[in-house]
Amino acid sequence: MLRKSLSLCGFLVAAAGTLWLFAIHHLLATNYMLLVVQACAVLLMLWARATFGLRSFHATANTTGGGLVTTGPYRYWRHPIYASIIYFVWAGQVEMPTILSVSLALAVTAGLVVRMVLEEQFLVTAYPEYSEYMRRAKRLVPFVF
Repeated sequence: MLRKSLSLCGFLVAAAGTLWLFAIHHLLATNYMLLVVQACAVLLMLWARATFGLRSFHATANTTGGGLVTTGPYRYWRHPIYASIIYFVWAGQVEMPTILSVSLALAVTAGLVVRMVLEEQFLVTAYPEYSEYMRRAKRLVPFVF
């Protein structure tokens, strides 16, 4: 129960931070190259959603039935949707970072990292092969981290 509550908190922190960045006009980039990074992040998210299929979204990072997905972007990233959000948020901070906007981007990142760690705990329990998958696929940056 504690892990699910922490996972929900991570989701709420990430969502609130993203909305706050949007409200203060620090979410969307204006620089062409940063817009390309954000567009690639959106494409990564869409690719991940399409690969994952019609499984439902759970605010508490519950595992879903249907087996472990290790194809598409999941071949390289364990969490391509979370990674895409982090890439998108940080691309918006590069042009004009402020103490508030960087703090909010850190909060979004921290909230999503909490979810990733907790989700991995659920997945190791639900799918014994997840431990081996963790050795092959990186959490946020393919081939690195």
